[in-house]
Amino acid sequence: MTSNFLFSSLLLLPFLAAPIVYMLGRSTARNGNVLGISLTRALTVFFLLVEGCLLYLVVKQALSSGGTYLLIGDEPLVFDGIGLILACVVLFLGLMVTLFSIDYMSNEKGEEKFYALLLATIGSIIGLGMSYDLFNLWLWFEAMAISTYLLVAFYNDEPPSLEAGVKYLVQSAVGSALVMFGIAMMFSQTGSTTLTDLWQMTSSEAPLAKIAGVLLIVGFGVKTALVPLHTWLPDAHSQAPSGISAMLSGVVIEAGLVAMLRAISMFGKVDFNWGAILIGFGCLNILVGNLMALRQTQVKRLLAYSSLAHVGYMLLGFGFGMAFGRFEGAAGGFFHLLTHSMMKGLAFLAAGSLLFTLHLSKQEHVPLTLDDLNGASRKYPVAAFALGLAVLGLGGIPPMAGFMSKWQVLVAGVKAENTLMLIVVIFAALNSILSLGYYAPLVNRMYRHEPSTAVEQGNKMPGLMIIPLVILSIAIVVIGIWPSSVQFLTEQAGLSLLYTFFY
Repeated sequence: MTSNFLFSSLLLLPFLAAPIVYMLGRSTARNGNVLGISLTRALTVFFLLVEGCLLYLVVKQALSSGGTYLLIGDEPLVFDGIGLILACVVLFLGLMVTLFSIDYMSNEKGEEKFYALLLATIGSIIGLGMSYDLFNLWLWFEAMAISTYLLVAFYNDEPPSLEAGVKYLVQSAVGSALVMFGIAMMFSQTGSTTLTDLWQMTSSEAPLAKIAGVLLIVGFGVKTALVPLHTWLPDAHSQAPSGISAMLSGVVIEAGLVAMLRAISMFGKVDFNWGAILIGFGCLNILVGNLMALRQTQVKRLLAYSSLAHVGYMLLGFGFGMAFGRFEGAAGGFFHLLTHSMMKGLAFLAAGSLLFTLHLSKQEHVPLTLDDLNGASRKYPVAAFALGLAVLGLGGIPPMAGFMSKWQVLVAGVKAENTLMLIVVIFAALNSILSLGYYAPLVNRMYRHEPSTAVEQGNKMPGLMIIPLVILSIAIVVIGIWPSSVQFLTEQAGLSLLYTFFY
């Protein structure tokens, strides 16, 4: 069994760090102490690095001891492949967002709140990935929802930001209520909310379990942005600070997906084709996401809608795994979760760096449009290259990571040896080509058009903002060329998911 101290520290550190960061920043901000806010930023980076070291030590000790189960109070926590990949993704992307935001948020009121809420969000997602109790899973989920709501509405002086925050809050609350109904239904039948107990006590013929499962899929599906439960997503992604847009698209909606997968895993013995539901939602997400992205003129809204399509590819992988026992499908779903977090994180950060230099640094709170990108490569070559690399990777162009993860998902569908699934694979492949209909013109604008007025009048890009763009760009190419570098993470996550369905 892994060390109580290490595991507890991994879970608690972000929540202990958040108030420290906030109080330090708040107390120094009142005195106009510039050194204090610099210390706040440095502490945030430090705490995330320490959290990464703790994660490494927990993994090392778990592998050596062979134990992954931990009981803290009455809450069971399982450090399995699903929790590991989600923790790795949120810590890596969270660190990149923090580095990016040092310059991006430097002139914003309440900067200390931003870092404190970011740490709380990261801690909530780590806890969510490792929770093995349905009620506590919901609590971690709600903690994530509250912190991200405040970040979505961070620009509280801007009406569109407040509108996006309210829409996000209301729809999240409805989803949470449905989850609670599902939990209450299962508790009334079994007297427990622990996923292991529910799995053991639920029989193959359990009509209430099927109803509860659907409620949980729909409830968690709001945060996962399943179509038609996605209407909060484009407003939230476009109005939040760009670093938070990267977190929302790169890991928050994936955390909602992990919560949904955890919840329905307890119905592994129930005679119901959960995989077919995921495949159906996957196809719907892919189609609607691509069609809606095609008509966007704002860059961040375009990237937000494309996230719907990429959630669809993840759902296809998980659906192939659950419905046909294709391990490579489940692993492919997690592989695409990982690659999408990096590619979409890079896309939002690159777009955010351009938004900052063209508008925000001049105190202009206006959206970044496609027309603003014209000729951006001539003045901002690193940001243009990073954005182009990210969107082409999202479109599935080799040798970027997005091609490899999509390929693994589609291969799993072919290996299902089912005519209908073959049609689904062809549909998904054609939609990947369709996505180039909005990705390729974006790249074309940056490299082949004359510079826009915004580009010509844009300010110099801060050097610190470029560092995460370079790191993420390298990661996307390296994983695309060398996919086995993350094979341990994706395979362990796939095994953890399918265990309850085929044990």
